[in-house]
This record gives sequence, C-alpha cells and structure tokens, in this order.
Amino acid sequence: MEHDIIIVGGSYAGLSAGLQLARARQKVLVIDAGQRRNRFAATSHGFLGQDGRAPGDIVNDARAQLMDYPTVEWASDSAIHAVRDADGFVMETAHGQRYSAKRLLLATGVIDELPDVPGLTERWGKSVFHCPYCHGYELEQGPIGVLATSPMSLHHALMLPDWGPTTFFTNGVFEPDLEQRQSLAQRGVTLVPERVERIEGERANVVLVDGRVIAIDGLFVLPRTRVASSLAASLGCNFEEGPLGAFIQTDPMTRETSVPGVFACGDAAMPFGSVALAVGDGVRAGSGVHRSLIFQAHP
Repeated sequence: MEHDIIIVGGSYAGLSAGLQLARARQKVLVIDAGQRRNRFAATSHGFLGQDGRAPGDIVNDARAQLMDYPTVEWASDSAIHAVRDADGFVMETAHGQRYSAKRLLLATGVIDELPDVPGLTERWGKSVFHCPYCHGYELEQGPIGVLATSPMSLHHALMLPDWGPTTFFTNGVFEPDLEQRQSLAQRGVTLVPERVERIEGERANVVLVDGRVIAIDGLFVLPRTRVASSLAASLGCNFEEGPLGAFIQTDPMTRETSVPGVFACGDAAMPFGSVALAVGDGVRAGSGVHRSLIFQAHP
C-alpha cells in the first residue's frame, strides 16, 4: 500500500487534517490543484491569530509546516477518478498518475455560483462578499447593500446593519411579507424592490433598471454553492441539501461519508463555511481517519 491516506484538497481543511495525520506518523499524500475558494480576497479575517493576513500567506505557511513532516508527500495535480480495490482505493489524476491508499479524505471545497448580474464576478472578494464576519468590519460603517438571491437573503439583510446602513435589493427574487417588512424597518434597512441592471464603479455601485444609481461601499450576496469535485458523487457518497446548495453527508464526529473508508471535511461537507470552521473541521476529520485505521480493519 503506497499511502495510508490520500487527501484531495490542500487548502485550510485539507492541511489541517493532514497535520493531525502527519503527527500520528501516517503516510499522507495531498493532491491539490491550487484553487482555494477565497483566492479572490486580499485579506482573511475572523481566524484567531491570523486576522488580516493574506489568505495565500496563511496557506503557504501551513503547507510549509505540514511538509516538514517526513511522512507527507504533495502532488500539484487534480484528482479526477477514484475506485475501490481489495486494499483500499486507487486514485487517478489529470496528469495521468495513479496513487493508492487505505483511506480517502475529500477536502475539495465548493464553487460559488453568483447571480447573473453584470459587474458582480469581477468584484467578488474585493467589494462583493458573502460573509459579514469576514469583510464587514473593514467597510468602516459605510453604506452596505444586500442583493437577494433567495428568501434566505432576508436574514443577511437583517444582520448587516451592525456593520453599516443597509439597503436590501430584493431584485424580483421574492416579496417580503408585512412581518418581514416590519423586521427590516426595525433594523433600519432600506428596501429597494426594483431590479438591478448591473454593478459598476470603483466599489460596488448598484445601477437599477430605472437608471438610478445607489452608491455603496460593499455588496453582500449569498451565492449558490456546489461541491468543486465530482469524486464524492462518483464514489456513491450521499449528499444533503443545504440552504445554499448540496454538501457531502458525513458523520458529525468522525466525518466519514456514507461510503466506508471515504471521509470529507471543510466547505464541501458543511452547509456554510469560513477559514476558521474549515480548520476545525479538518482536525475532526484527520483524527476520525486515524481512528478508523486503528479500529476498522478494512474500509
């Protein structure tokens, strides 16, 4: 057997899981294509001890620390196919490599699917955000917008006034009822029902279909998400439907999926995520994988 564990995904959750396994002296292979979810953001916030650092710097430091352990290997590649064999699993990569391991840990992350509004994509992570805890403070209590993507956006709009005066652009997605309107009014939220034509300007000015322009410093949106890799589906793992998209179903303690020997952690295995949550989830998954190698003779 070439490795004890293959970890697919070398971002926060995968690195955190790898560290637990490396310290248990397991033979670990990390396969990573270098597509972090937060690669569009200049700084990361809300992660204890790392607040305000560049996300890439956090990952680079974590990777360097992990690679100091002699039982860890790294492959800069994309894992594209996995099958079970008599001893565990065989993984194939985009570069034509084949690796084998007793266990698989999927830390592939998710892909954010933004609404089809011109100007959103190029501002994603710069002046268009999804997490107020990650980016709200830096807006210095300036004007904030919330662009509705579903009725869930109502909760977004009710949260944001703690970071600045908030305008809620419902954009024809849903119509708040009387009770919801009263809740928005109590929080001081301005409701704008007109459709949004585009986002423009240095920050994220909202241009409505009637030609009005509402200047804001930051726009928050809840994008739909989808698991970034097809591996979990192809292996037969069960999924759960969350408020923003499907995620891999796992045991809440061990992080093992419905397929024995296959584990998952991070944003791909949670209905919501952040850097801090991903790191913590990696700890749970790494220890869960290790315990399975001790107490389960076969995947």
